[in-house]
Amino acid sequence: MSSNSFFMVLSGNLTRDPELRFTPSGSPVANFNIAVNKNYQDKKTMEWIENTEFYRIITWFKLAENCAESLKKGDKVVVIGRKLSASAFEKDGQQRATLELTASIVAPSLEFATCEIKKNPKSEFTGVYSEKPDGGAGDIDFTNDDIPF
Repeated sequence: MSSNSFFMVLSGNLTRDPELRFTPSGSPVANFNIAVNKNYQDKKTMEWIENTEFYRIITWFKLAENCAESLKKGDKVVVIGRKLSASAFEKDGQQRATLELTASIVAPSLEFATCEIKKNPKSEFTGVYSEKPDGGAGDIDFTNDDIPF
């Protein structure tokens, strides 16, 4: 079973505003980070422990544009994606790691907020998992130069 054959669902808060960029061929891509908090009580000491994991979220096409327009630092979101990858880097002399999730769905969490849904006009191609108006699968036309990482 490949690592891309499952869906991952995350719920967390944006640690910065989404950054929208465009590939050389004009495809929109937005990146943002979320912090996912897991709080639990240590059974021996009965103290509450807070563990925070950070994920880099990558969005493409109309989803990228909508995220950049709608989300901001601190917003709580639910993210669903299929492509999870890990990468390592060095910062300030220390080795660090990050988990990246390519999202197919990003939605606001309505646990502590409300929102108003504003629908965008339909276009011929809206994203990786969309279909073309003729009912066929939406083929993605981009090269390796389009991928920002």
